[in-house]
Amino acid sequence: MLGSTHGTLTTDSRRARALACDQGRTGPAVHGRTADVGELDVSGRPLYADVPDLDRFFRPESVAVVGASDTEGRPNTGITRQLVAWAERVGARLHPVHPSRPSVFGIPCSPSVADLPEQVDLAVLLVADPLPVVEELAETKVKFAVAFASGFAETGEAGAAAQARLARAVARSGMRLLGPNTNLNAFERFRDDLDGPAIALITQSGHQGRPVFSLQELGIRLSHWAPTGNEADLETADFISYFAERPEVGAIAAYVEGLKDGRAFLLAADRAARRAVPVVAVKVGRTETGARTAASHTGKLTGADQVVDAAMRQYGVIRVDGLDELQDTAALLARARAPRADGVVVYSISGGTGAHVADLASGAGLRLPVLSETRQAELHQWIPEYLSVANPVDNGGHPVGDWRGRKIIDAILADPEVGVLICPITGPFPPLSDKLVRDLVDAAERTDKLVCVVWGSPVGTEPAYREVLLGSSRVATFRTVGNCLTAVRAWLDHHRFARGYRSPFDEAPRTPSPSFRKAQALMRPGQQLSEHAAKQLLRAYGIRVPREQLVTSAAGAVRAAGLVGYPVVMKASGGQIAHKTELGLVKIGLTSASQVRDAYRELTDIARYEGVSLDGVLVCQMVERGVEMVVGVTHDDLFGPTVTVGLGGVLVEVLRDAAVRVPPFGEEQARAMLAELRGRALLDGVRGRPPADVDALVEVVLRVERMALELGDQLAELDINPLMVLPRGQGAVALDALAVCR
Repeated sequence: MLGSTHGTLTTDSRRARALACDQGRTGPAVHGRTADVGELDVSGRPLYADVPDLDRFFRPESVAVVGASDTEGRPNTGITRQLVAWAERVGARLHPVHPSRPSVFGIPCSPSVADLPEQVDLAVLLVADPLPVVEELAETKVKFAVAFASGFAETGEAGAAAQARLARAVARSGMRLLGPNTNLNAFERFRDDLDGPAIALITQSGHQGRPVFSLQELGIRLSHWAPTGNEADLETADFISYFAERPEVGAIAAYVEGLKDGRAFLLAADRAARRAVPVVAVKVGRTETGARTAASHTGKLTGADQVVDAAMRQYGVIRVDGLDELQDTAALLARARAPRADGVVVYSISGGTGAHVADLASGAGLRLPVLSETRQAELHQWIPEYLSVANPVDNGGHPVGDWRGRKIIDAILADPEVGVLICPITGPFPPLSDKLVRDLVDAAERTDKLVCVVWGSPVGTEPAYREVLLGSSRVATFRTVGNCLTAVRAWLDHHRFARGYRSPFDEAPRTPSPSFRKAQALMRPGQQLSEHAAKQLLRAYGIRVPREQLVTSAAGAVRAAGLVGYPVVMKASGGQIAHKTELGLVKIGLTSASQVRDAYRELTDIARYEGVSLDGVLVCQMVERGVEMVVGVTHDDLFGPTVTVGLGGVLVEVLRDAAVRVPPFGEEQARAMLAELRGRALLDGVRGRPPADVDALVEVVLRVERMALELGDQLAELDINPLMVLPRGQGAVALDALAVCR
C-alpha cells in the first residue's frame, strides 16, 4: 500500500477512522486471507468465488449420449463417434440413448434417460430442444449436461426467452449445463506426451480457440478446453475459478465475446490472482461494431469497453487483441519461470536489426539498461571495438560462427540487471544461424533467465526452427517481434502484479458505516437531487464542500453572503437542473450586497422562464486556486457501480481524460487511476503553480468508492464536477455535485 500522509495518518487510516465501520477483517494469508465463499459485502453481493467441482465433467466415470446415432451421413453420427473415442481415452463408460435403436456402434442403447443402467456423471444432448431432456435428467441426478443446440439467445428476443426457460430448468434440476450453442471442443484429443505447465483454454466461439489448441504441435501442453457457448449456466468465470485451482495449469487463455456476470468474472479473476495463475484474454467489443457483432453471436451484454478494460487490469487479467497474441502470450506465461530482473537486452548480428527491435522494445514499455563499462569491455574481447555493445548488442556476424558466440551470450546473461535476452533472427543464414540457435538453446538450458528468439523467416520449415528452437522447452520462440514484446511485457507485468497483489475483496466492507445511515435519509428513489441535497450526501461521507447557505429570498441571500464571506457564487438549486451554467443559473465573483440582490432576482426570473422548480438559491464560498477534477459514480450494466476520476470542468467533456475502476479497490488502485490520466502533470504543478493535494484527491476517490459500495442499488449516478484540488496540504473541495437516485 502506498503511503500518503497528513500528519501521521495514511489515507487509508484516515478513511477508516472517518467512516468508523467494522469491516470484518481476518488475519492475512498468502495472496489474501483464507476465503469464506459464503461471505457477503455491504451490499449483499458475494465476496469470493464459489468454485464448481468440474472434475467429473472433464473426467467422468459414465457418460450418456442422448440422441446417439451410427447412421452414416447423419450429423449426430460423427459426434457420437468422437464421443465414443473420447470416453475410451478418459476411461468412461458410455451409454447411448435413443428410442428406436437397440445399439449404437455396437454399444447397447437405452430407449430413454429413465432407462439408463446407472447414474451418469455427464449427459451429452444431441437433440434440437434440450429442455424436455433436462427435465428428465433432473430425475436421474445427472451432474453435468452439454447442449449443442443453437437457436437460443444468439438469435434474438424469442431465443433469449427460450434460453431463460432452459436456464430455469437447469437451476431447478441441480445439475450444471454447458451451452447451449456449444460444440465438441471439450472432447478433443489432447496430447499426453508433453511435459511442463499447461494452458487451459476457454472460448465462447470454438473456432477461435484453434490457434491455441494447435500449440500442442509446437510442444506446448494443453490440459483443458471449455467451449462455453451461450452460457445459460456454466460461464467463463466458473472455468477460470476451476482452472486456477488445478496444479497442472500454468496459464489460462480465454476468448471472450461477452460476460454473463461482471461480478462473477471479477471474483474468478481474483481467485486466479490470489494463486498467481495468469489469465490472458481476447475480449471482443473494443469498437461499436465489434460489440454489436459479439452481442448477436452470444446474446450477452458486452459492457462499456473502458470499464471491462479497467476491471481486467485491476485483477491482473492480461488483455490482448489477436489470437496470435493470445497463443504467444499464454504460452510464455505458462512456461517461463519468474523473472530474476526486468532489464531486457537485444542481441543481434546486425546493428540495424538490433536498433530497430530496441526501439520497438522501448516503445512497448520495456526497460533496456545500458550495460556497465565493465560488461562492455568484456564483450569487446569477442566483438570488434567499433561495434556497439551498450544495449542493443551488435556482434557483427562473424563471432556467431565460432566459440565466441556462446561466450557473448553467457556474458550478457551473467549481468545482474538483465532478466531477458531477445535475439531477433530475421531469416536463416546457415551455418551461422544454425550455430547461433544452438548456442541460444544451450545457454537457455543453463540459466534461470528468459531467452527469447524471434524467427523471422516466413517459411518456418528450417531445421534450426522446427527441430532446435521448437525442441527446446526453455527458449521462448516467436515469429514476430510485436508478439514477442507483447508477451515479454505481459510476463514481467504479471509477476510484478502477482508479487504485490492484495485482494480488494479482503478489505471490502461487510457492514454499513454511520455515513450510510445518514445518506439513506437523503435518497429520493427515482429522482435527481438538488445541488444542495447532493452536497449533503457528500457531507455525510466526509467529503468537503464550500461554506454555503440555501436561501429563499433576496434579503436572505444578502445575510448569507455576509456569513459566507465575499466574494461569493450564487446558484439556482433544484432537482430538475442538470446543467446550470448553460441556463445562466450561476453567478460568480459577487462582491457586494447589491450584486447579490440583483443576482437572486435574475436567477429566480430565469428559473421561472425556463419552467424550472427551485428549492432555493445557494450562496457559496468562492474557491479559485486549484486543479479542477471530476469524481463520479455510474452504473455499468455488467459490473454495477463504477468510480471515475478525471480532469474536471469543461475539460472532462472536451478531452475525455478519465480513468475508471470497479469497487472494491484500495488506495493503490486510486493512485493508479491518477497515473493513467494524460493530464496527470497538472496535479504536480505546471507553469509556476504549486503541486496539488493529491493525497486529498485520493481520499475523496476512496470516500466516493465507499458511497458506490454502500449506495450502489440506490445511486444511479453521482457527479462531483468540479472537485477543486487545492495546493498540497490544503485539501479538496466539491464545488458542485449532481446525484440521481435509482
